Amino acid sequence: MRSALTDVKVRQCKAETKARKISDGGGLFLLVTPAGGKLWRWKYRYQGTPKLMALGKYPDVSLTLARERHRQGRELLATGVDPMGQRKSDRLRARESDENSFATVAAKWLEHWRVGKSVQHGGTVSRRLDANILPFLGSRPIGTIEAPDVVAVVKAIEQRGPTDLPKRALQNIGQIFRYGIAHG
Repeated sequence: MRSALTDVKVRQCKAETKARKISDGGGLFLLVTPAGGKLWRWKYRYQGTPKLMALGKYPDVSLTLARERHRQGRELLATGVDPMGQRKSDRLRARESDENSFATVAAKWLEHWRVGKSVQHGGTVSRRLDANILPFLGSRPIGTIEAPDVVAVVKAIEQRGPTDLPKRALQNIGQIFRYGIAHG
């Protein structure tokens, strides 16, 4: 398959009064808008329905990268998976993972827990979380954290020497988990 586009041709495309498509083959094309924008698009069919997938904007997405994204999409399509549906579900999973990270749930718990507590006590617990718990568990989705992970955090705190801190950290981790379960 000989492609119609080269980097030089893409760079030299100029805006006209109407939007125009410059094909690269296999449904991949460059859409040049009247405003001068250069947008990579892929036109394909999934289960008989025509679809148009955005692959990025030139020069942020080069010709090479657009072709690579096109190739990946075609591979997914060949296995019977809608590439746009897959991309949407990947984004949804990533957003859910961020929203359900241990740090996010801990922040919500701390806000809820602080009601009625003294400013000093709230600050102590917040510092305990920031210094001893969040560096280990903060970025992880709360649903993936298991008992051995919690034990490892507590043992790491114990090895540093403080006597009361491991017990209190374990209590806080338990409270955060219970809060997360209660609030879905």
